[in-house]
Amino acid sequence: MKAPLALVTGFCLLAAAGAHAEVYRHVDAQGNVTFSDEPMQGSETVKVKPVTTITLPKPEVVRETDQLRQEVQKEGANYDSLTFVHPQNDQAFHSGSGDVTFEVRSTPGLQRGHKYEITLDGQPVGQSSSGSVTVNNIDRGTHQAGVHIIDDQGVQVKTGPGISFTVHRPSVLRR
Repeated sequence: MKAPLALVTGFCLLAAAGAHAEVYRHVDAQGNVTFSDEPMQGSETVKVKPVTTITLPKPEVVRETDQLRQEVQKEGANYDSLTFVHPQNDQAFHSGSGDVTFEVRSTPGLQRGHKYEITLDGQPVGQSSSGSVTVNNIDRGTHQAGVHIIDDQGVQVKTGPGISFTVHRPSVLRR
């Protein structure tokens, strides 16, 4: 019984030793580069960085996420509505500089520590506690904007309906 255990342990040690083997780089006369685990005449040792690993969260942490989700739903329930005032959905307008000012409102108004967050084409572009966010140099074309209310830790507690709008800008090609 001890002999098979020793044999398995020996194989495991051999496998582990191979995992930490050296890597060698060799360039031949024609400039071809070869990587190998065996040294050759004129090869140099390459330092290989350790493999990045990701540790998954423990089940207890996942349960805490459920508690956080319930708290967010409770905070978001304090708001009846969250909407864009300007621009309006499907609006098209000219903006030579590409600057667009977004106006948003919630009912009731923001609670202490909360802010409005504007997203443009899925990316956050500004936050404000006043309800007004100006985004500079937006490309011409049709864009999607979203609005969220975030708490003091940046967690979204309420999401309003998104809008689509089109920016017309002069072209440098047309003179």
